Amino acid sequence: MEFIQTVEQWAWIGWLVLILAFLVIEMLTLDFTFLMLSIGGLAGLGADLLGAPIWLQVIVAAAVAAVLVLFLRPPLLRRLRRGEDPTPSNVDALIDLRGRVVSTVSAHGGQVKLANGDLWTARTETGELEPGIPVNVIRIDGATAVVRATDPIASPPEDPRA
Repeated sequence: MEFIQTVEQWAWIGWLVLILAFLVIEMLTLDFTFLMLSIGGLAGLGADLLGAPIWLQVIVAAAVAAVLVLFLRPPLLRRLRRGEDPTPSNVDALIDLRGRVVSTVSAHGGQVKLANGDLWTARTETGELEPGIPVNVIRIDGATAVVRATDPIASPPEDPRA
């Protein structure tokens, strides 16, 4: 019984440590989840300072954090990401990019020259593609482009420099 009284007497220190830990994690992740949890911890600290028992403090902290995560975090994320550039970059920019087979591409390897001028190691999931065949990148596996042949009739004319 004495242990529980000691915990309830010093619970405010636990709430402060929890709040600070959540704020540090939030600074590293920048995702607003741990910010909402730290505000929930602040509500638990407030309940402690008002004299609530430890079980009620935990319930108040969890309820406030849950409400904030469910209802405040989504609009904050939308507002934060409102000005982002929607243009894909890095590997995402290569998906659906057209190119031409430079050396025979099979399930085990080959090379393609993409429309952006890059020469990539490539493989195909089915069959074998001979040099000069137009291809389309369907995904990137590590440093290998997985390609498939495109229909030359449906394909728009490619840049002759590709």
